[in-house]
Amino acid sequence: MLYRRHLRIKVLQALYAWYTTGSDDLSKGEKELQLSVNKLYELFIYQLSFLLEVKKFAINRSEENKKKFYPTADDLNPNMKFINNRISTLLDDNKDFRKKEELFKVNWRDEQDLVRLFYKKLNKSDSFKKYMSNSGSSLEEDKLLYLKIVDQLISENELLRAFYEERSVYYTDGYDLVNLMLIKFFEIFSKKFNINSKLPGLYKNENNKSNEDLEFLLKLYKKTVLRDEENTNLLRTKTSSWDYERIPLMDIILLKMAIIELQEMETVPVKVTLNEYIELAKYFSAAKSRTFVNGVLDRLIREFKEEGKIRKVGRGLIE
Repeated sequence: MLYRRHLRIKVLQALYAWYTTGSDDLSKGEKELQLSVNKLYELFIYQLSFLLEVKKFAINRSEENKKKFYPTADDLNPNMKFINNRISTLLDDNKDFRKKEELFKVNWRDEQDLVRLFYKKLNKSDSFKKYMSNSGSSLEEDKLLYLKIVDQLISENELLRAFYEERSVYYTDGYDLVNLMLIKFFEIFSKKFNINSKLPGLYKNENNKSNEDLEFLLKLYKKTVLRDEENTNLLRTKTSSWDYERIPLMDIILLKMAIIELQEMETVPVKVTLNEYIELAKYFSAAKSRTFVNGVLDRLIREFKEEGKIRKVGRGLIE
């Protein structure tokens, strides 16, 4: 379920920790990286569970309103569209989800104030009002609601983010990435999903004998560390117009990762590597870093090609 960009981000975070803490235990660093990625999946299950807890709260609120001393017509005949949403209904019954929820010991019993406040914001949102007012019903409409809940409410919910920050530092680092995982999950959700369906795993092919994404993750991290001195010397010669010591550390790490991809990752196209690291510089480094990284990588790619240091498997991967 993770894209390669997500894996690059996790490696970037792990390498930043490596350089700033002065660690020299590569094996420990690799284990920490894998743990941080695995925690993304744990948080993914937590977030799905939270959404179902919001639905459960809506059900309880609906039942309580019926018991009012003077219930209104809406209290007695509530709009059940959100409660009957196909995604939450199918997920609620799914054995694999419930098994993983139990595995990670997910429980919202003591967090009902958090759930209540989220439900209150949900009810006030324009997307929810539009959804509830539409008399029609379809899986695509149900999917769109959850996509908007993640994008507009969960992504910017500081109370929910703070709740996870208290539980684990890994949740803090992974909160935004998991929101992207949720969006991807809802986008691919189909009517084929049922009680016996398996939730998607972290990696696209993790059930195969060869897990290419996991191999990519660990190789990118390990090779960047092992070739650090070599690539530091290389970058010093290619950045002579700048004071190397004053170049942002994030830029240096991104360039070292890109070098490893260009020279070690035989199935990753050169253009993909170039574009990915320019984008990562845009989001994770200084304002001018995107231009800087682009310029240095352009020069390196030309030289690597001339020296035969880029070897790719498959047609069209170099150009």
